[in-house]
Amino acid sequence: MTSLVLASASPARRRLLAAAGLEPSVVVSNVDETAVTAAALETYGELVAEDVALVLARAKAEDVADQIDDAIIVGCDSVLDLDGEIHGKPSSPAEAISRWRQMRGRSGVLHTGHWVVDTRDEAQGGTGATLGATASTTVHFAKLTDDEIEAYVETGEPLRVAGAFTLDGLGAPYVIGIEGDPSNVVGISLPLLRELLMEVGLQWHELRTSAHQGAQGRRDS
Repeated sequence: MTSLVLASASPARRRLLAAAGLEPSVVVSNVDETAVTAAALETYGELVAEDVALVLARAKAEDVADQIDDAIIVGCDSVLDLDGEIHGKPSSPAEAISRWRQMRGRSGVLHTGHWVVDTRDEAQGGTGATLGATASTTVHFAKLTDDEIEAYVETGEPLRVAGAFTLDGLGAPYVIGIEGDPSNVVGISLPLLRELLMEVGLQWHELRTSAHQGAQGRRDS
């Protein structure tokens, strides 16, 4: 069986994978996002939003891959591009309120970087590959009132997610439409991940079968 490891603390990403038939284990990376971004800027110069997401996803996946053998490691990171400004998670309620006042009635692009590292043994089909890509989805926000913004921020949800909103939670009523892959907005693009896994010789249904067999084995033990 192939072990899939999600290098992310996001419960939404794990739920998406589980709903699609996979059962990843979770190992959260020790990556300092600020330091990684600063190092990338120094090395490559100015980065666009999709590059920032990919750099962070790679750092997270490779950090966990250094700790775990014989697995497929998946790292993700999401940022929101609003008029060329890059936004991750708000650092405070005040920042979340200010962000939503910018976003309301407008559109942004949610970029999620994905990085896959194959640490499986060669005898078990391992490739040693490390590769990634970014998925981008345009999000159209409702024109919220100040009261709605403040009430939403009071829930705490906007502080826990990139872009200060969710598509699958309390923020759903405030998103009036999207253009692109909805799973990407939730946190992990299932179609893109499928393509990346195929690059390392794995088909989605094989991982789904592996997850089912693992779950059955745990029930029988």
